[in-house]
Order: sequence, then C-alpha cells, then structure tokens
Amino acid sequence: MSPTLFTITSAFSLSITGLMLHRTHFLSALLCLEGMMLAMFIAISALSVQMNTGSSLSLPMFLLTLSACEASTGLALMVATTRTHGTDHLKNLNLLKC
Repeated sequence: MSPTLFTITSAFSLSITGLMLHRTHFLSALLCLEGMMLAMFIAISALSVQMNTGSSLSLPMFLLTLSACEASTGLALMVATTRTHGTDHLKNLNLLKC
C-alpha cells in the first residue's frame, strides 16, 4: 500500500470512528463529516492527477463545492438548534419535541 493511500484511508477511517464514538456535540459531528469530505477530496484529486486526464479539475472542484455547501448548511442548523434548544448536545435533541 502506498503512503498516500494509507494516509487517505486512515484519515477517512479516523473521521468515521470519531463520528461514531464522540457524538456529544453537534459541532464535533460536523467536524468529523468535514474530515471525511476532505479525505475524499484529496483521494479524488490524487486519482485525477494520477490518471492525467484533461478534465482532472472538474470532479475535485465539484466535490469541494458540495463540501462547502454541506458545511454552511450544518453550521446554520447548529445555530438554529442552539437558539431553540439552548445547547448543541446531541443527546438533548429529540425529534418528537421539535
């Protein structure tokens, strides 16, 4: 396994592990999702450069755009839940109360 592939795989795995184990705050869940998206961005960028295609920048830029939209939507949801519930703890959020 190449060092680049190992680094990308371990970053993605650590983000998934962080999302599964440390679900106390909404912000930590958003950071883990952002880490997953950045690992995917680096993997697709490395694959595009390795394949040496003419349109090697279109897919990574599309993924980076979606990642930025996901981050802004997540932060907007975090602000909204913090204002309505008073905290960003995931244990206090109940879908039946909302």
